[in-house]
Amino acid sequence: MSGSSPAARVQQLFEGRRLTPTQRRIAHSMVRRAGDAPFLSSVELAELAGVSQPSVTRFAVALGFDGYPALRKHLREVAPAGPAEADGEDTYNEYQQAVLGEIENLRHLAELLADPEPVERAGRLLAASRPLLVLGLRAASSQARGFGYFAAKVHPDVRVLDEGGSMLHDRIDAARRAGASALICFALPRHPREVVEALAHARDQGLAVVSVADSAFAPVAAHSDLLIPAAVGTGLAFDTACAPMLLGRVLLEAMCDELPDAQARLEEFDARAAARGLFVE
Repeated sequence: MSGSSPAARVQQLFEGRRLTPTQRRIAHSMVRRAGDAPFLSSVELAELAGVSQPSVTRFAVALGFDGYPALRKHLREVAPAGPAEADGEDTYNEYQQAVLGEIENLRHLAELLADPEPVERAGRLLAASRPLLVLGLRAASSQARGFGYFAAKVHPDVRVLDEGGSMLHDRIDAARRAGASALICFALPRHPREVVEALAHARDQGLAVVSVADSAFAPVAAHSDLLIPAAVGTGLAFDTACAPMLLGRVLLEAMCDELPDAQARLEEFDARAAARGLFVE
């Protein structure tokens, strides 16, 4: 990292960490002022971020330091302002850093997929389930809906569970009675308690659980038969989920490979769509 910008080196401190909204404000301020960050007092950083001084201290402790002085000492070692950096050469703003962080997450996913066996195993489980349950609540609901939308084009019976509440277990029970053998879960931070409880119930009912989560150590891991991790980006106020979304599409591809009539179903859909004039060319 010696050739990277101060902002990039500061950003590395926060990658993969679960920070509160207040802590993220502090982190963003440090990235924006990466050249000055190693020399700011806790009071100055607090004023810059618009938070309290004790929040800065708690932030340093959350990063694993004894206090803010230890964090500042570390910053002076890893992100000193050099001559080129003082001239503003090759620095990245927080938005660019967020994009670069997601690119790195995608690189990690590509490395993980060098062994295709887990994805192929997941494809077999999902293709064989009739119906197929797709679970994702809160932040992960869009991932579940997107997967379910495309899966329904090739799978005969897809049921998306994107709302919690007392009916969630009932819908899992109904799908199990109808013959479901597997459930795919998208689990992203912050992890809702309902998702963990729903997966525990699903496994109690005999369903195989395939999970896409932000980490192999996510709370859903204990209730998953197969968990494939895909990191989320944490460089902005709200997490970004490019890698989990792409992994979902990869799993769709693996499922299609296990459905002998998948291509015929896609061609049939295209023919119907053209006849109805669904899309504008």
